[in-house]
Amino acid sequence: MSAVRLAVAGAGLIGTEHIKRISASKLTELAAIVDPSVAAQAVAKQHAVPWFSDLRSLLNSGLAQGLVLATPNHLHAEQTRLCIDAGLPTLVEKPLTHSLESARALLNYYHSVSTAPPILVGHHRAYSAIMESASHTIQSGKLGKLVAIQGSALFYKPAHYFKEGIWRTESGGGPILLNLIHEIGNLRQLAGEIRRVFTLSSNHQRGFAVEDSCAITLEFASGALGTFLLSDTAASPKSWEQTAGENKSYAHYPDQSCYHVAGTRGALSIPSMQMHFYDEATDPSWWNSFQQSTIKVADIDPLVAQIESFVRVIKGKEMPRVSIEDGFQNLRVVEAIRESARLRQMIEL
Repeated sequence: MSAVRLAVAGAGLIGTEHIKRISASKLTELAAIVDPSVAAQAVAKQHAVPWFSDLRSLLNSGLAQGLVLATPNHLHAEQTRLCIDAGLPTLVEKPLTHSLESARALLNYYHSVSTAPPILVGHHRAYSAIMESASHTIQSGKLGKLVAIQGSALFYKPAHYFKEGIWRTESGGGPILLNLIHEIGNLRQLAGEIRRVFTLSSNHQRGFAVEDSCAITLEFASGALGTFLLSDTAASPKSWEQTAGENKSYAHYPDQSCYHVAGTRGALSIPSMQMHFYDEATDPSWWNSFQQSTIKVADIDPLVAQIESFVRVIKGKEMPRVSIEDGFQNLRVVEAIRESARLRQMIEL
C-alpha cells in the first residue's frame, strides 16, 4: 500500500522529532515542511522535500494528505482553522491553543463545519504502552472501584533553562502552563473526568513572578479523589520523563513511579506497573496479605504510535484517540488549576 503523505508545519524541537519518525516509517512519506526560518529550509533540503514559508501555500499545493502542526502555541487556533477549511486531517500539537477563550472558539467553529476533517491533539502519552496497560487494568475492575490517585511531576530545571528564555520567569512561564497539561491528559485517561480542583502555589524557591511549585487537590466525576505535586525546582526522580523511560533524553529511574492508583481491592503504581491486590478469595483488610505482580509492558515509542494512529484516522479506520474535545478539556482543567492558585479557591468545572 502507498505511504500516506504527511507535511510538518514547524521545524522546531517537537517538529523535528515528528519529521524523523515520519521519514523513518514505511507507512508515511514526508511531503513537505512549512516554516519561514532558514534552518527549516535547510531541513527540507536535507530530506529532499518541498519547503513552504507559510501554511496557505502548502494547503494550496495539494501535496499533503495530512498535517502535523507543531508551530508556536499562539498560532494553533488560526492555523487549525485553515486546515479545517481546507479539509485536511491535522494532528495539532498540545496545547490545542494558547488560551481557553481561543480554544473554545476553535471548538465551536469545528462543530459548525459539517464536513470538517478529523483533528487530533498531540498528547502523545495517550499512545504509551504503559498508559494503555494501566488504563486497561483499571477498567478491568481488578483494582475494584476507584478510590484515589496520587501523582507527581517533580523535577529540577537548570538555571540556563531560564536564562535562555527569560519569558519562563514571567506570568505564563511556570510549570502549570508549560508542563501540567501532559499530566492532566494522563489523569483523565486513568481516572476519568475532573469535576473540581483546588490549588496552592508557591514561588518561594526561585522567587520569579511565576510559580515554581504547586499542590493540587482533584475531585473526579466518579467520586474518586486525587492529589498532585508539581515542581520544576524539586530534585526528585518522580516525574513521568524520569520514570517511564520513553524519552531517552532524560535520566531513567525504573524503580520509581510517579502515579499511584488505589481502588477498593488493589493498587497500581505507574510506570513501574507494580500491583498489589486481594484475590477473589481474600476479603480486603489491612490484616490480610496482598497478592503482588508486575505487569510487563512493551517498549514502544509513543510518538511513532501516534503517527501510526494518525495514518489509520486519515484512512478512516480509526477515530481520533485524543480528539479536539479532549484537547479543549485538558486545557480547561489546566486553566481551572491556574485560576484556583490565583484565587486560592476551589474551582468547579
